[in-house]
Amino acid sequence: MSQKIKVLCVDDSALIRSVMTEIINSQPDMTVVGTAADPLVARDLIKATNPDVLTLDVEMPRMDGLEFLEKIMRLRPMPVVMVSSLTERGSEIALRALELGAVDFVTKPRLGVRDGLLNYTELIAGKVRAAHCARLQPARRAGAVPAADAPQEALLRSPLLSTEKLIIIGASTGGTEAIREVLQPLPPDSPAVLIAQHMPAGFTRSFAQRLDGLCRITVKEAEHGERVLPGHAYIAPGAFHLSLGRSGANYVAHLDEEPPVNRHRPSIDVLFDSAARHAGRNAIGVILTGMGRDGAEGLLRMKRAGAYTLAQDEASCVVFGMPREAIALGAADEVAPLSEMSKRVLAHLRTFGARANRV
Repeated sequence: MSQKIKVLCVDDSALIRSVMTEIINSQPDMTVVGTAADPLVARDLIKATNPDVLTLDVEMPRMDGLEFLEKIMRLRPMPVVMVSSLTERGSEIALRALELGAVDFVTKPRLGVRDGLLNYTELIAGKVRAAHCARLQPARRAGAVPAADAPQEALLRSPLLSTEKLIIIGASTGGTEAIREVLQPLPPDSPAVLIAQHMPAGFTRSFAQRLDGLCRITVKEAEHGERVLPGHAYIAPGAFHLSLGRSGANYVAHLDEEPPVNRHRPSIDVLFDSAARHAGRNAIGVILTGMGRDGAEGLLRMKRAGAYTLAQDEASCVVFGMPREAIALGAADEVAPLSEMSKRVLAHLRTFGARANRV
């Protein structure tokens, strides 16, 4: 039998430490090797216990979670799951933590903390497992924007503006930074982008605002019934499914609170299925890093409907789960590293446009 995943829990709340210990020790494949009330105690426990995964509160005395995370990722990189409060400040800190190299985050319930966290048992255990098998990514400096290379700039010279073409993206664990890397190179006249990222309610608005400040296209949280426009990216709000619809000649965003699909809401399969129905060959489907198989079958349906489909390659994924499942189904026309993804999407749009112009 393989060794259990060793977890160190760092939180200034004794209640949270107790509940996290109870949740993790209830799983057959993981165990808590220590708990710490602040990062200075945690530092010594990391040396003593050599944990596989760290759960880290974002707001603590003596040294805040972000400062400690930055030190960890520089001096002793390890998979980290942040434990965040469900507030605007908590969401901003959690997103910055993902930039600094944290694998994922989980939110603390506002009321009934003990019962609330115990109800999260499956979610927390899943995030710890995903973190354990994650490929650590280098931290990004705040506000850093990668320079576009010459071939990429060459792709941007002729206009892309189209109300028919769409880019449809699905992602989960590791997806916030992967989505940023795909969106940042897109030109202002890019086709509209619809995105399903597994993320809880209360965090997607901050995520959209952060991306909007970094990208040349407009990035926003999707609103029910709004027209889908070129030069815009629409992110599914946490706890809502996002799907593509039609109103006359226009694409529109549809939000609903139907039951989770593949245990997720928003679900990538829901978004991909709607793109297969309403956009067909006018869509490009992209499945990025993530645990599980949400989106794999939807990407296959997009391909069968005529869409061009891409999956992120294993080497650049934080967790090669969803892309692997999609590739195994034969759902991906192309497998590409994350650094090449936007370039491949734009190249296909150019090729498609050139063919259309010759008809």
